[in-house]
Amino acid sequence: MQTHEIRRRFLDYFERNGHTVVPSASLISQDATVLFTIAGMAPFKPYFLGQSTPPFPGATSVQKCVRTGDIDNVGVTTRHNTFFQMAGNFSFGDYFKAGAIEHAWTLLTAPLDEGGFALDKDRLWVTVYESDDEAIELWQRIAGLPAERIQRRGMDDNFWSMGVPGPCGPCSEIYYDRGPEFGAEGGPVADEDRYLEVWNLVFMQDMRGESSGDGKGAFPILGPLPSQNIDTGLGVERLAFLLQGVDNVYETDLLRPIIATVEQLSGKKYGSGDHQADVRFRVIADHSRSGMLLIGDGVTPGNEGRGYVLRRLLRRAIRSARLLGVSEPIMPTLMSTVRDLMSPSYPELAEDYTRIEKVAITEEQAFLRTLSSGSKLFDVAAGELKGEQTTVLPGATAFTLHDTQGFPIDLTLEMASEAGLTVDVAEFERLMKEQKDRARADAKARKGGFADLSVYRGLLDQGPTRFTGYSELTTDGVVRGIVVDGALAQVATEGQTVELVLDQTPLYAEAGGQDSDAGTITGPDGRAEVIDVQKVDRKLWVHKIRVTDGELVTGSTVTAQVDPEWRIGARQAHSGTHVVHAALRQVLGPEALQSGSYNKPGYLRLDFAWNAGLSADQRAELEEVSNRAVRADLGVRVLYGSQDEARAMGAIALFGETYDDTVRIVEIGGPWSVELCGGTHVDHSSQIGPIALVGESSIGSGLRRVEAAVGLEAFHRLAAERAIVAQLASSLKVQPGEVPGRVEALVEKLRQTEKELAGMRAAQLKASASALAAGAVRVGAGDRAVSLVAATAPAGTAAGDVRGLATDVRAALQGPGVVAIFAPGEGSVAFCVAVTPPAVQAGWAAGDLAKQFLPAIGGRGGGKKDMAQGGGTNPDGIPAAIEALRQALAQEQV
Repeated sequence: MQTHEIRRRFLDYFERNGHTVVPSASLISQDATVLFTIAGMAPFKPYFLGQSTPPFPGATSVQKCVRTGDIDNVGVTTRHNTFFQMAGNFSFGDYFKAGAIEHAWTLLTAPLDEGGFALDKDRLWVTVYESDDEAIELWQRIAGLPAERIQRRGMDDNFWSMGVPGPCGPCSEIYYDRGPEFGAEGGPVADEDRYLEVWNLVFMQDMRGESSGDGKGAFPILGPLPSQNIDTGLGVERLAFLLQGVDNVYETDLLRPIIATVEQLSGKKYGSGDHQADVRFRVIADHSRSGMLLIGDGVTPGNEGRGYVLRRLLRRAIRSARLLGVSEPIMPTLMSTVRDLMSPSYPELAEDYTRIEKVAITEEQAFLRTLSSGSKLFDVAAGELKGEQTTVLPGATAFTLHDTQGFPIDLTLEMASEAGLTVDVAEFERLMKEQKDRARADAKARKGGFADLSVYRGLLDQGPTRFTGYSELTTDGVVRGIVVDGALAQVATEGQTVELVLDQTPLYAEAGGQDSDAGTITGPDGRAEVIDVQKVDRKLWVHKIRVTDGELVTGSTVTAQVDPEWRIGARQAHSGTHVVHAALRQVLGPEALQSGSYNKPGYLRLDFAWNAGLSADQRAELEEVSNRAVRADLGVRVLYGSQDEARAMGAIALFGETYDDTVRIVEIGGPWSVELCGGTHVDHSSQIGPIALVGESSIGSGLRRVEAAVGLEAFHRLAAERAIVAQLASSLKVQPGEVPGRVEALVEKLRQTEKELAGMRAAQLKASASALAAGAVRVGAGDRAVSLVAATAPAGTAAGDVRGLATDVRAALQGPGVVAIFAPGEGSVAFCVAVTPPAVQAGWAAGDLAKQFLPAIGGRGGGKKDMAQGGGTNPDGIPAAIEALRQALAQEQV
């Protein structure tokens, strides 16, 4: 049975039995505590935690999941995958243990012609929580399982919780006996390779407390839940390899064809007895599939968070292909193979294939450049370590590979292991932390989230906040709740900063890239300014306010008002973002899709997938197309429809956003710009005002950002630039149109003058080199004696000229000689040590000599035997440094 058929049968069965079919959520988790959706129950977590009331008594889904915690085991074993599909059925206070057991047993064992999976009942085993006698009785009564095929297990195996205080309960796992050829007898407690877990049924019946803190994970059971829930998870891939009669997940219909593709490209055979090659085949199959699904859901390769995980997956696949002997780019072939395999279940992969393929190909091109240069650096470092008879690669080397070559530490660890080396990970992590701390010190503080959403449960149960801001800027509403320090309060008083929930509001909550509205909330006895507006569970508008006068009271009627000037600017910026996006696709092509945005009054930025910087002509054309659309006074129309209707219109959905079944569609100029969007917009494009591009830059591999000023801010910016041109024209005594030519002429004249000055400085340094060489003094005795020139460079010598001066002085010396030149600066000093060939033969080394005086100047540096250079922070220490060098040469201790 094909995997797509397994998915269909599962959903059909539960739909027939009264469950609402819920489409898979995005792999981008809506839970801020995790990067990806890691379990089938994740989209339903607010219902289980009591943060939101479920809209249906029962649901079923096949959820896309990605887990990367055991990525190093992928390929090494035949059952680990990073991407997998988790089929599940969920009950919210409807049926409980008996219903869950009956559904699972019926579906697994029913004949194929009745919609089941026809598993042999005699090969099914179950485990239950050690004290769950009720589950044992139900398995015996409903399924007819004999007692010897029901095994009790402890909390580590058969008790479920989210890892935090909240719902929990025992679970029951269903296993399939694959036969004696796969392991020992004795059930799941004896061998979980032979007895393969297929389905886990969680009986959510209790409330747990905080862990005991003893490191053992123990926690108290506080009592039963108000309603009992069911959460199950069936591994689609595991069931597939059982029903397809193969040994492991890599032999199934959705992974084996990828391996076959790599066999054709590499000329090697999978399963030929070369374990290392088989691991690489499996890594490529798993990671290319996971990579495509992640790109499909809007993740782009990067150096942090989700982007880093995607980058690691793609680069491991690419490198594994290289190690199998594939010399040509592999991503185009892999992506098309994965598309054909997965699109029957996920048709959006085929619809969005052009963009997905481009992201993958761009990452491969970037990595191949990185792999070539980084591998050379690694090989040099590894060779030096072997020469020094050490097996530990310094953390500083790993950091350099990461920082300058884009090598993830995981890749360095893999290459080191293959070379018989280890890596000083502690030093690497210390250097990474220092770098992040520096970046963090320059970063702006981000807005805080709502950590504990349970306080909003009662407010959510009163219904969603009604947003009136599409049609009005002032709305009277009732204060449903005031939240102070995570708890409900009756009153907010002057000077307090609190969170406030209204039954209706005109204030826009930050979403879809648009910043929240500014405004005020005024009650009978007080007034507050609105600092921020955010959504909870996408239904509840939570206003962060600062009470400026009097007090606001729960239950009172207040007036919420949007700052009208703010809203004008917000509408211009958001509509401007749509216009720039459409213009960008017109100029570059339809694959230049937005991958993120931010807009506020007067400003917009738009991120998009592209692998090269925009040329001056492209930037000019982008600005031209955008402003022509503004001048054309295009109509702006808002429609509502289903997601299917929106797709039929060609509407663009933004990656990472979550949409309801009924979506809001914003058209600008008919089909020219059609996007799903909940933001506020102008009525006609002419109301946007001028759009002035202010920046275009890279924000990661294959990802670009354009920024623009909008409306009055664009006018101010253009006016400021006009004033600068006028000032330049006045200073240069030319007409404004002649400024570029006049500036170019001045720049060329300056360049020629600098060249002449450089020649003069070089001549002066040559002359000073002869003078310095003439002042050489004899230091030391016997075969180790040298002529020493240790001096401060002539005034005005740039740090970059120190090496050249030292080289010239060395050339003027006869016989064994050592030259040390120091160039002081403002709080700094540059130095260079040069040693003549006869002095090198006598045993002197420039790098060793430099170490003798580095402490005196607070310096760092090094080099080879004939030349060393570096810098320091204490120019006052130059005399002491010269003396330290003279003594070292005189005492012959180096």
